[in-house]
Amino acid sequence: MSIGSQANLKLVVVGSAGRLGSALVRSYAATKEVIALKRADIDLASPESVERALRELDFDVLINCAALTNVDYCESHQEEAFAINAGAVGQMARICTQKNARCIHISTDYVFDGAKSEPYAEDDEAAPLGVYGASKRQGELELLAVSPNHLVVRVAWVFGPDRPSFVDQILKRALESEELAAIGDKWSCPTYTIDAAAMLRPLVREIPAGGIVHLTQSGACTWQEYGQYALDCAAAAGVALKGRRVAFQAMADLKAFVAKRPVYTVLSTRRLETLTGRAPRPWQEAVSDYVRQYYR
Repeated sequence: MSIGSQANLKLVVVGSAGRLGSALVRSYAATKEVIALKRADIDLASPESVERALRELDFDVLINCAALTNVDYCESHQEEAFAINAGAVGQMARICTQKNARCIHISTDYVFDGAKSEPYAEDDEAAPLGVYGASKRQGELELLAVSPNHLVVRVAWVFGPDRPSFVDQILKRALESEELAAIGDKWSCPTYTIDAAAMLRPLVREIPAGGIVHLTQSGACTWQEYGQYALDCAAAAGVALKGRRVAFQAMADLKAFVAKRPVYTVLSTRRLETLTGRAPRPWQEAVSDYVRQYYR
């Protein structure tokens, strides 16, 4: 499998209107030919739509950022979840292989059960707790069964400027209310889309690695710590907040949750660092940059 030179590399980004997809299109469009496919352009639940959207395109690399990500919705819509998160992934991988192109698929920390207390490596056993994680894991397996040259990129707690995420939600609440709370007994590490686009770039271009790689910031935190740090950054930047403290909330107390969530899904980025020679910066630096740039 060969890929085009850096100068003329042709990319397709599926899910280009999402948080990560938008960042990838913006980051790569300046130096590469990028075809951006939004939900209106390709229906991943329909094999016919996937075929129509991709068959006639000329590209070297396809990056799939699209997924059915509502964890609780997936529990009661299993067929739809597996069609989008697994079946479509295998189909895109097959089309890419037929075109002698690489397929890079964005996956999730939810493929793990959270039973560990130290960062998960790529070769740790996947044991998803719910339909969402199971469908995403099946997508990984289908992708890699087509070709070991395709790449799974696992991310977690994605935030960035293109679509609201937890950071934006906690800051919005802090602007309106003094009463704030977030889960304090669930751990992972955020992924900043601006950093992710930069960290993924060498794997798109000059390092055609296959298999699985973890891509997040470095470090670990709970939702409570994540939210509190965002508020502290906003306050330091002069944002007039009503709420300044994020109270502890136990995950077990959130009765609205339908699906079981893993409590610990910090991902080790050692393989990413080995491949690229670069370590992701701490999550605190990424959150600080985001808040300063978009909330001053």
